Amino acid sequence: MSISAAHADAFVSEALATRKVWGIRDEAGFPTSTNPSGEIAMPFWSSESRAKKITDSVSAYVGFEPTPIDLAAFIERWLPGLEKDGLRCGLNWSGERATGYDLRPSEVLARLLAAEA
Repeated sequence: MSISAAHADAFVSEALATRKVWGIRDEAGFPTSTNPSGEIAMPFWSSESRAKKITDSVSAYVGFEPTPIDLAAFIERWLPGLEKDGLRCGLNWSGERATGYDLRPSEVLARLLAAEA
């Protein structure tokens, strides 16, 4: 299993355990990034410490603050909105370039529901 796959699996288990996910935001809002395939993703993390590592070490995200999102709101409002807008969810991005899996919101929802069942 790749590091990105392990981080994506951890996203699901940790989000279900804490019942929240974490985004990052600044005065302009939540960031998006274009991946090498040309898809636009919004990053989310399963813990504040994971998000903070990125805002502390990746120059593109310095100045952003980790922001908690209730898991129910993420499932009921965020995922449908991201799907409608054609955005992907970046799960537990890590490393010096903040990379990882970018999944369709419907795929994130399916993973969450399958793990909760």
